[in-house]
Amino acid sequence: MIQEQQQAYVDTLAQSFGENWQGAGSMEGSSAFVQMMSSNELLPVVLGVSLIIWFVLLFFLVRVDLRIKALENELDESEKDTLTKDSSETAEP
Repeated sequence: MIQEQQQAYVDTLAQSFGENWQGAGSMEGSSAFVQMMSSNELLPVVLGVSLIIWFVLLFFLVRVDLRIKALENELDESEKDTLTKDSSETAEP
C-alpha cells in the first residue's frame, strides 16, 4: 500500500517536471566544462567541489599557522628584550 503511494508520487513528479529534467537539449556547441556539469554523472563535479573546499581550508589553516608562529616569535623576542633590559638595569648601580 505504501509502496504504491510512493510510486504514484514519483510518477506524478516525473510527469510534472519531466521536461525540466531533460537537460538543456543539445550540448554539441558547448564547452567540455559545461557538458560535464550538465551530465547525469555528477560524481566528478561533487569530487571537484569538495577538493576545492578542502584545499581552501588547508591553505587557510597553513596561513593562520604561519601568522601565529610569527606572533609567537615576536612575543618571545619582546620578552627577551625586556629580560635583558631588566637585568642590565639591576647590574648598573
